[in-house]
Amino acid sequence: MAKFTGKKVKRLAGFSTASMGDIVFILLFFFMVTTTMRETDVKVITNVPKASEVAKLERKDLTVYINIGTPIPSEQARYGTDTRICLDDAIKTIDDIRNFIASRREGLDEKDRPLMTTALKIDKETKMGIVSDVKEELRRCQALKIIYNALKVE
Repeated sequence: MAKFTGKKVKRLAGFSTASMGDIVFILLFFFMVTTTMRETDVKVITNVPKASEVAKLERKDLTVYINIGTPIPSEQARYGTDTRICLDDAIKTIDDIRNFIASRREGLDEKDRPLMTTALKIDKETKMGIVSDVKEELRRCQALKIIYNALKVE
């Protein structure tokens, strides 16, 4: 006669983790290639207005950004809460715009210099006086191509 023993528990084979390192490396490489790092830290808060007619820039490498708004909370002790101008990653005055545009123009190729565009990113609560002063200074340094950043109305 045959002996019957208790039910045998069948174990499932574990899944292989040999390729997990490859998958992690591929994901890491993908995100390293596709991520762009912010070049500057903006020191002002800008809540841009909405617009119905919006166009996308063709060449962002020829664009110089000027941000106008209130300083971020960590800079308010130093600069106050009045509207300020941020060039790259520093709060500057209107007098510094000419040197800023000149240095950016120097960094471009000779053929690309006439194509340089100045993008003004202005907080919607900013008074028009400081914007007019910035535009006048841009006129003085022959930076005549100006665009305004805005969000598209949906």
